[in-house]
Amino acid sequence: MSPSDPAVQAMLDGRRADTGRRRQRVLAALADTAKDGTQTSVAAIARRAGVDRTFLYRHRDLLAQIHAQAAEPPAIPGGRGSAVSRASLQADLLAADARTARLAAQVRALEARLSEALGEQVWHEVGIGGPDDTEQLKARITGLEQQVVDLELKLQDQADELNAARSTNRELMAQLNRDPARRD
Repeated sequence: MSPSDPAVQAMLDGRRADTGRRRQRVLAALADTAKDGTQTSVAAIARRAGVDRTFLYRHRDLLAQIHAQAAEPPAIPGGRGSAVSRASLQADLLAADARTARLAAQVRALEARLSEALGEQVWHEVGIGGPDDTEQLKARITGLEQQVVDLELKLQDQADELNAARSTNRELMAQLNRDPARRD
């Protein structure tokens, strides 16, 4: 059998015609999904067109059209424009995840505060808690800490003055040692 044989030529023509029909079904399926707003994917288009997915992978131009349409926002049924895009849905999902994380952290903080308040209340009701004048003791501790800071500053000032007096004394002694006429 040679390519010029009429039987071979008929098989080739039949194969081309079959490929053409499949291509038309794929293009029609693409148009239908764009019109009714359903999901565009290789599997969905292959199923809708009644072709095998390998057919789409062998025809790169059809595959490119499918991927391009899948990247676009799907149309809203009824021709009222496009629905939300995948990117906007992903952005919304990320924002919702962030908000959920913030709310979860806030809930944990509120639970900790509630636990602390309830624990303190139970301690006081049972009578094994600390004395009621804890606020006064805390104020007293704060006052004493401030006194310590003030005294440390005062001590530092006095140490600086002492160092200055020692330095002046050393200079005077050095000056007296250099000038023998002033010693008498």
